[in-house]
Order: sequence, then C-alpha cells, then structure tokens
Amino acid sequence: MTTEVVRLSHGGGGRLQAKLLDEVILPALGAQALGAPDAAVLDTPDGRLAITTDSFVVRPLFFPGGDIGRLAVHGTVNDLAMAGARPLWLTLGLILEEGLPLEDLRRILASLRAAAEECGAQVVAGDTKVVEAGRGDGAYLNTSGVGVVPEGVRITPDAIRPGDVLLASGDLGRHGVAILAAREGLGLDPPIPSDSASVAAAVAALLAAGVPVHALRDPTRGGAVAALQELADASGCRLVLDDAAIPVREDVRGACEILGLDPLHSACEGRFLAAVPADHADRALAVLRAIPVAAGAVAIGRAEPGDPAVIRRLATGVERRVILPAGEQLPRIC
Repeated sequence: MTTEVVRLSHGGGGRLQAKLLDEVILPALGAQALGAPDAAVLDTPDGRLAITTDSFVVRPLFFPGGDIGRLAVHGTVNDLAMAGARPLWLTLGLILEEGLPLEDLRRILASLRAAAEECGAQVVAGDTKVVEAGRGDGAYLNTSGVGVVPEGVRITPDAIRPGDVLLASGDLGRHGVAILAAREGLGLDPPIPSDSASVAAAVAALLAAGVPVHALRDPTRGGAVAALQELADASGCRLVLDDAAIPVREDVRGACEILGLDPLHSACEGRFLAAVPADHADRALAVLRAIPVAAGAVAIGRAEPGDPAVIRRLATGVERRVILPAGEQLPRIC
C-alpha cells in the first residue's frame, strides 16, 4: 500500500493545494474554518473585524525589491485589504535557524518595522523559536493581522455578476520571476524587482470614492489564474480576459518565454484584481491610477454568464480556457 505524503506542490496554489484544503485540512477543522481565502470577517459587538494569518518561507531572504520582512507585512496587510479592512495590528512569529547572522536578522526586522509603519499597522505580539542548523533556511516568519472593516463594506466573490468589469491594479507576474531570477542567479541586467507593496491605500481609496467593489483578490501563489479561478468558482461566472489588455512587463515576459513559464501563473505581492459594475469601471480606474502602487491599473476583462471558467480571448477572437496547474511552477516564493 502506498502512503500518501505532503509534497512541495501541495503549497503551490494549484489543483493539488485546493485538493489538500478541501479533502484534508478544512474537513478536519470544521465549518468554522470555512471563510474567505484571504481574511475572515467577524461581526463583534463593537464592529466588524478582519483577521488573517500567513507564513513566509521565501528563498532567498533578500531579493531585488524587497526581503522576507517587507514581504511578510505586505502579504498580511494585503490579505486584510482584500476584505476591505484597514490594517491595524500584526503579530510576528520568528523561526530562526542556528547560524543566521544577527546582522541579517536586524536587517529583516528593521525592514519589517518600516513596512508596518508605512501601512499604518503595529506589531503588538510575537514569539521566537530557534531550530538546529540545516533545519530552517535561515528564517521563517509567521504573521497574523487584524483590521477594521468599514460600516457597509461587504466584499465577497459571490457578489460578482455578469457584466462586471475585471480590473488589475498593475503589471502581473513580477514577484515570482524576481524571486526565481535571484535564487537561480540568472544574471538579468538590470535585475527584475519584486512588486512587493501594500495595496491597502488603493483599496481604501476605491471605497472612499464610493465604488461598489464586488470582489477583490490578490494574485499571490498560483498567480492571476489561481485568483481568477477562485472568483469564477465562487460566483458561478465565466471570466473572460482580453489577452491584449493583460499587463505584463517586457522583462518579465521575456524571462518567462526563456524559462517556459506563463506570467499569469506567476505570483504578485503588490497587486490585486477587482470586479466592479461596468458603469463604475472608469471611475474606479481613475481613482486607482492616482495612487502610486496602482498607477498602472487597467481593465482586463469581464464576467459573463456560463460555466465558471477563466478564458483568454485572443486578438483573433479565438478563446482559450486557462487551466490551473496541478502544482508548483515556482516553489518557495513567499
């Protein structure tokens, strides 16, 4: 009898990860574990709170455009923002490997603190553990985040309706390629920087402008395809992308062509996808383009009636269904 084991691909944002969640993790934890993929929104006597947790195992610890400390803050804050929440508090768990230079630890912590302050969040609790040399890749970080959801804001993927316009807040696929290039020493000149950034201000600007945002998702592990497939499954809509409108930097596109990768399967860490009613799309884009982190926002497609699927419509009019990969294209990127 063959014993089933956890594989690296189970953490890659593809079909195997979905299978692990649906068949092993969520049934074991019960109905209370079922919530939004990014953050759970909880009703309390004093208002609505969003809570999220994440772990970061990126290799290398430092990369063009960021490091594990900034990445931990941005990843956590962005998950809260996908629920429309204003981030306030963070916890930090450090798992440090024996032999990690203290100067590296100081650098990570200084970067993490600066990123939190930029986001208006504060680290309020934490824990530190040390493991033997060879057991921890230098450092792993675990963070939890808590934020406040404004009154009247309810952002859920099942609110997407046929006719909604799909927006991307900027170029896609950059973080995964940046990590791969740094890890493998590809020697790109200039190096591709990660897009690691907080999107909380951009989401807050949309809400303050009165844009009725139906759904938000940040395309991290599994990239834009995994995020869009989640939205399609939850809404029951067919999400059709205009292939020519999908924003990908030329250096990222070139690196992906050389490496045989699809930018839409590569993670972002400072971007989000949004679904808004068609009559609010132009205003939403104007609001986003006034925020530096979302200055490159564009409309990339629409929701249509039909079976839940992600479709790329080419300039020729040919439509191709985008299939979620089984496992990991780019392991250990966040």
